[in-house]
Amino acid sequence: MSEQETKMQQWEPTPGDIILMSIEGAAFLAQVVLTFLYYNYLGIKWLVYVGWALFVLGMIPGWRARVAFEKEGKGGEGRDWLRTTVVVDTDVYAVVRHPMYLTFMLVPLALILIATQWLNVACGAILMALIYNDMRREERNNTVKFGDDYRRYMEKVPRMNFVAGLIRLRRRRRDEERADQPG
Repeated sequence: MSEQETKMQQWEPTPGDIILMSIEGAAFLAQVVLTFLYYNYLGIKWLVYVGWALFVLGMIPGWRARVAFEKEGKGGEGRDWLRTTVVVDTDVYAVVRHPMYLTFMLVPLALILIATQWLNVACGAILMALIYNDMRREERNNTVKFGDDYRRYMEKVPRMNFVAGLIRLRRRRRDEERADQPG
């Protein structure tokens, strides 16, 4: 097996990763159940509306990420859409490096707002901390898998800050337009 093929192999979870992912799953399930049990616990309707809006809007980056991966990821015939062989830097990936993780962070936050009960807040905080840890691990793996291409991508696109990502994208496009204009 060549060095390039070795780099392109998919990450395999360690026993520790499996434990952390199990805790994530349990925290998310607990948070969903608690949201149903304590829906609008504090009786603040506008907070519930904000939570539902965040929930719906939070789904968009994850959906756009899948579209971008399927279109640009070059996973190959019959391969899982997540098994990309190139750095995808178009669509939502031109704005944030981890749109799926952003979705995974916004959903627990939305559930906290929908049911502001202390146990729901605790489960959401644990879940978001573990997801952030997953995201950092993913960056380390992508740096090994894609090397300098991913390092350059990390310099251009913020991890999850959508506003900063939109600003940087606008600047990059403006700079590209200026470079294309004659002298």
